Amino acid sequence: MKKLPFIAILFLAACGESGQNNQHTENVISKDFLHEVVTAKAELIQLQKELTLTGKVTADPNRTICYSSLVSGVIVKSHFGLGDRVYRGQTMLDIRSSELSALQAELTIARRNLQSAESMYRDKLISETELIEARSNVEKWEADLSLYGENMGNGIFSIKAQISGYVIEKYGNAGSTVSADSEPLFSIADLSTVWVEANIYAGNLQFVREGQPVEIASVAYPQEVFKGNIDFISHVFDPQDKALKARIVMPNPQLKLKPQMTVSVKLRNESNAEMVAVPSEAVIFDQNSYFVVTGSRDFAIRPIVPYDHHHGFTYISEGVESGEEVVIKNQLLIYNQLKGK
Repeated sequence: MKKLPFIAILFLAACGESGQNNQHTENVISKDFLHEVVTAKAELIQLQKELTLTGKVTADPNRTICYSSLVSGVIVKSHFGLGDRVYRGQTMLDIRSSELSALQAELTIARRNLQSAESMYRDKLISETELIEARSNVEKWEADLSLYGENMGNGIFSIKAQISGYVIEKYGNAGSTVSADSEPLFSIADLSTVWVEANIYAGNLQFVREGQPVEIASVAYPQEVFKGNIDFISHVFDPQDKALKARIVMPNPQLKLKPQMTVSVKLRNESNAEMVAVPSEAVIFDQNSYFVVTGSRDFAIRPIVPYDHHHGFTYISEGVESGEEVVIKNQLLIYNQLKGK
């Protein structure tokens, strides 16, 4: 970076409007002003692009259990609330069902038949095969009923939690009717590991790849950054968000990442390509176009085509060559003087 001597600026040659594309001045500039003019060289820098994607935390489907009723009935009692911590084997719902009452009646009959078969077998009135058949019939009805929960009698079954975790969905309360084709009554998730799903729009797809490191931030924890890697990128656009989904599997030992929490996902893409870059403060935006002031003593306005911005540098696809000096302090004053403002 080059710093030149200062004072006031005096231009003896005015510049016409047509000279803006590559306009030079043969000027006499006060040495005192030059002291305040600071320049830097445009240089080739490895192309880097930083993207920020919108994302959302979801429960890991591999660690989530959803319970749907297998029969029609009525919820007698609910033993949990949304967000509750529950444990495997804990009672979740009591459901009364006439369908289950019929199954219970069949089980009762099968057990009585087994008692009769055992008595008759002891008296050698039936064969062992007939006894085994009676036992198998009881086991069948018991297995069928176990699918619905714990048999409490009178057509009531208690539904137990199959895993330990947190209730992330709940539908229906005491008195609600349920059916075999209704939505899940509740979902339990182990949140020690969660997914972050980020939206990749078509214009950014070329910059995102599996295995890429990311930084995840949330307004809930403004001073904290969660780091991970992209595990998977879907190949089908989500019809609602109109984006591909990038999945980041995140350990969540302190349970800070909650399902449905909105997050931002920042990633950097480094390329083997190099591009001319200048400090971003050198860039001037005027009348919907971008310019820099080049030179160290004989200044000129140069139109440029910015490609991207990253860490205080602006990559330029057209307008400036590597090694050229650009003004990064007092450039706007010089620009206005060159334009005759």
